[in-house]
Amino acid sequence: MSWLAVALGGAAGSLLRYAIGLGFPFAGHRFPWSTFAINVAGSFLIGLAWVLIVEKAAGWPEARLWVMTGFLGGFTTFSSFSLEALLLWQNGHASLALGYLLGSLLAGMMAIVLAVWLARQLWL
Repeated sequence: MSWLAVALGGAAGSLLRYAIGLGFPFAGHRFPWSTFAINVAGSFLIGLAWVLIVEKAAGWPEARLWVMTGFLGGFTTFSSFSLEALLLWQNGHASLALGYLLGSLLAGMMAIVLAVWLARQLWL
């Protein structure tokens, strides 16, 4: 049942992300406004979900899997990243939270630069 909750939630989140991307104003602009808005909205929604599902309704694990792992995971992985950083910060690990934030951004950029370079070397 857990796998089904994640799969259905992920499908719904992915479809919503795609639909928003298609209809978002300023889509041709240099700055990726739709992705930015989706990531910020996903961060907001996972914050609400954390409180409402995990802190307030701790007895319903399928809701967490459907909403947080599935739906918001399909909608944006940035929401999970933001929540994890917040939890580190709130649990008294400010330097670890900052390291996680900066390290993730830098590592992500290095990974994509490496991937693009490798792909261009191997397949062009």
